[in-house]
Amino acid sequence: MPEFPPLPLPDTPRLAQNITHFARALRRAGLPIGPSRVAQAVAAVAEAGVSSRRDFYWTLHACLVSKPEHRTVFAQIFRLYWRDPRFLEHMMAAMLPAIRGTQEQQAAKPAQKRAAEALLDGATDPDVAPQEADAPMELQLDATQTMSDQERLRQLDFEQMSTAEVAEAKRMLSQMHLPIQPLNSRRLVPTAGGRRADWRRTLQQAARRGGDVAAMARSDRRLRWPNLVVICDISGSMSQYSRLILHFLHAVANRKGPGWARVHGFTFGTRLTNITRHLAQRDVDAALAAAGAEAQDWEGGTRIGACLHRFNRDWSRRVMGQGAVVLLITDGLDRDDPAQLSAEIQRLQLASRQLIWLNPLLRFDGFAPKASGIRAMLPHVDSFRAGHSISALQDLADALRTGTDQSEKQRLMELLNEDPA
Repeated sequence: MPEFPPLPLPDTPRLAQNITHFARALRRAGLPIGPSRVAQAVAAVAEAGVSSRRDFYWTLHACLVSKPEHRTVFAQIFRLYWRDPRFLEHMMAAMLPAIRGTQEQQAAKPAQKRAAEALLDGATDPDVAPQEADAPMELQLDATQTMSDQERLRQLDFEQMSTAEVAEAKRMLSQMHLPIQPLNSRRLVPTAGGRRADWRRTLQQAARRGGDVAAMARSDRRLRWPNLVVICDISGSMSQYSRLILHFLHAVANRKGPGWARVHGFTFGTRLTNITRHLAQRDVDAALAAAGAEAQDWEGGTRIGACLHRFNRDWSRRVMGQGAVVLLITDGLDRDDPAQLSAEIQRLQLASRQLIWLNPLLRFDGFAPKASGIRAMLPHVDSFRAGHSISALQDLADALRTGTDQSEKQRLMELLNEDPA
């Protein structure tokens, strides 16, 4: 629980309304809170009282928090909302990517940005919004040329973005998704308009009616969703691209509704790291912080062949079953043995339903497969695409949704065949 100095109560307190607004902020931040929980929180506070700030915190915590991963978001919103003396300063520090001035700079904690966004979303209600003791401040947003700025940002290279543009790109990536067409399994399920006659179920139904066949039972193949396996290069040349693509991967992994059966994430530089369990966390800041703490080879060297060998040996049988789609994100600049790299990438392709390679180097118009690592990997991938911008990731999503592929592999293979050396 965050610690605050004691503050006097206002002359006209609206405790029930403020608890309601506090619960709305939690819901906007991702916590599953409905009207019944808000009513329980108001009743619990009425019984427990507000004589102790610690007791007040844990009373609301008991009513509004149901999962361990929600504790960080609750603590941040509680600190910002319930009369923190530096409320406005903390909010601006969480919303802006960096604050440069005479005051000490502090990095935003996990879930702090989500807490500030959730509170600012509802700060226009004068009855329930938190009030400052000083004169009220107005927050004015200039949306002039917003669409053109967003379009420019979609085409901008991740590596050329400023700090503010990176923050906006992360927000846009969190709203994107990666659709996939379902697969027809070999199992049959009863369906009213199925294409197959279900003779066994038809006879069972007829037996209950004395042998009369009233209607023909039908069945069809059951639809199933494939797994998505993402193997992301986090070496020095790929660090900026990897951070933003992992934000996109977190949004895909936590998207509700029909889609991928499971999303598995791996990072590699000089060694392979499984970050799947970290991506399951709701808060993107906490998820990527935990993934970065476990992957100790950020911005280091690259050993693509050795890392793919470990994946094929230790993880392929566990995560590649039932037609998984593999998304390999790397620039292909590897100094290890090209023969080993070619063998491992070929084995990875044979184990997957589709192997898609995202390479930021495709942003250059005159790109050609001259590096030994790229020449070894290119013949064994199903699709070769750029991965340097939001627009490139959107093109990937459109290709998966429509099932059409217009990648650069065919053109580059012709160049490779013309210059085999």
